[in-house]
Amino acid sequence: MNHLPELPAHASVIRLPDGTHVYADPSTLPAAYAGPQVVHQHIHQAPPDRTVQRIALGSGIGAGAVAAGVYFGPLLIAALTAIAANLAFLAFLALVLAWGVHTVVKSIGSPSGAAAVKNVRKARRRRG
Repeated sequence: MNHLPELPAHASVIRLPDGTHVYADPSTLPAAYAGPQVVHQHIHQAPPDRTVQRIALGSGIGAGAVAAGVYFGPLLIAALTAIAANLAFLAFLALVLAWGVHTVVKSIGSPSGAAAVKNVRKARRRRG
């Protein structure tokens, strides 16, 4: 077998994807690279409910914190929105009722009531 090339001391025979064989030094192969691995991480702005789960995953808290962040985050936002909507509706209802009472009292009031209001206003102006 003198027609074969001489095998280098630390080389091995590698089969390429096309089926051919080559002599290759294992230290020059990409798979044999033993240096530090470089990870390129791109961080983008995330919605608030996803931020909780990313913090939980990054700090090793566990799946329970991730599930709580994913489930209770939107649930809390929905509850606070519902409460705010109810308070806004109640404030509007109180405003309408106060306006209605004011209008009714103003229209039903008698001339003696109007005179009493004028007397109170005059008394307040004299004091101040």
